[in-house]
Amino acid sequence: HLLVYIDTGFPRLIEIENKGGTVVETIVKEYEDRNSCGVAETQEVFNDVFGNSLYKAESYGLIYWSHGEGWIPTPLPSTRWIGNDKTGGGHYMNIEDLKLVLQNAPHFDFIMFDACFMMSIEVAYAVRNYADYYMGCPTENPGPGAPYNKVVPYMFKQGAAVQMAEAYFGHYNENYNSGIGMSNTDWTGGTAVAVLKTSELDNLAAVTNEILQAGGATPKELRTEVYDYDKRTAYNGHVGYFDIQEMMQHLMDDADYGLWKHAFNSALVYWKTTEKNYSMFADYRFDTVFGMFPMENTNGVTHYIPFNFDSQTAAAYRSTDWYIAAGLDKIGW
Repeated sequence: HLLVYIDTGFPRLIEIENKGGTVVETIVKEYEDRNSCGVAETQEVFNDVFGNSLYKAESYGLIYWSHGEGWIPTPLPSTRWIGNDKTGGGHYMNIEDLKLVLQNAPHFDFIMFDACFMMSIEVAYAVRNYADYYMGCPTENPGPGAPYNKVVPYMFKQGAAVQMAEAYFGHYNENYNSGIGMSNTDWTGGTAVAVLKTSELDNLAAVTNEILQAGGATPKELRTEVYDYDKRTAYNGHVGYFDIQEMMQHLMDDADYGLWKHAFNSALVYWKTTEKNYSMFADYRFDTVFGMFPMENTNGVTHYIPFNFDSQTAAAYRSTDWYIAAGLDKIGW
């Protein structure tokens, strides 16, 4: 069963089926106008799907698509969000609130975020207990989103996550042309896609906690030297999404970094990027084609680096599961 909840001013739950080669869309339930990022509203939709005996299955997958902001707090220190419902001025789904909803759902084979900046170690670690695999983009994902006509056939197969990621990446890689002549109907700006095996994330956190020691590179040095996937930072003070592998390399000696990288490689089961990616905030400092920026030596998963320890953002970060499990307090973060 392929069920889709969509709110374009007309909230509804639909089922999409292939009947003899024809795609048929059936409305399962209609809802009154609502905040589709609300916990109660999301829980209602989950109950309408997973509580319905018609949709019982041997395995389940979940795709959440909308706007995304990783773990980062906006507009309040307690918010880390996915989704953006503009009803009544604007609402967001907290990652912590999403966890509340997931607690009442079946265990998923995969959770895929078709939204910007969601391949964040902080978010992946937060939802690790609710799915076997976690999939997303570390950058701004392509304007058209996932090529669902190519991704959907793999959703119902064994090993779905990696095959879905390959289909997602392959679609944009085939059409890649360094952003020349790009539009949402002809996306030539590439993409970056990664998949994490969630069963390896507790070990990654434990290894990080064991190895991290005070006295390494300072946050100021890291923010200067480590690759930042978020090209908005230079313009309006956004927090940034930094490459976790490069960051750890700056924080550890060679021997410890080798141990850490082994744990990281065990978790990262898929990672591919086109030579460059697109950001609506990147400029000619990065490339002669507006918006394109290079992806050399990137590793697919992002990590926060504090700018000001006294900021509301830094305070919010200290409440994340990853911060606690990875022992980031030991280096003063």
